[in-house]
Amino acid sequence: KMLSGIDCDLILDVGGNRGQFSLISRLVKPAVPIIAFEPIPAESDIYRRVTARFANIQLHQTALGERAGEAEIHLSRRADSSSLLPIGDTQKRLFRDTDEVGVLKIPVKRLDDFKPEWEPYSRILLKIDVQGFELSVLKGATEALKNCAYVYVECSETELYVGQAL
Repeated sequence: KMLSGIDCDLILDVGGNRGQFSLISRLVKPAVPIIAFEPIPAESDIYRRVTARFANIQLHQTALGERAGEAEIHLSRRADSSSLLPIGDTQKRLFRDTDEVGVLKIPVKRLDDFKPEWEPYSRILLKIDVQGFELSVLKGATEALKNCAYVYVECSETELYVGQAL
């Protein structure tokens, strides 16, 4: 319902996971293009299958952060709880089945590195849900933020991931 009142010309879905937010966005805003970012290969595969029948949706299989390079993602038993930050004890205690099951090396880029893709748009909706790594994504998006009319960010007042900004 919130999305229906938003006047945006592009949706950036950072932390695309299996396509949940992109799918809802497509149903509510069928004409608005979507560019998503999801670094976990298995989740990216599901995202592609879920969104395959929709036009104008693009997925980049990479994480976003403050600096481009390579990092280890801490894989959670529940993939949507995986993070570039170590999974904290509070997260594991409060949310069942979010313990770490492995790590995976993944590429990390800055949202500003994708300037040719978002630059033509001036009323962008930027959604960020990256399990405690949101501030790093924002620091790598200083230019992109100038084109954003809306920023929807998951925040926490409790440290669920080691070192996350509160």
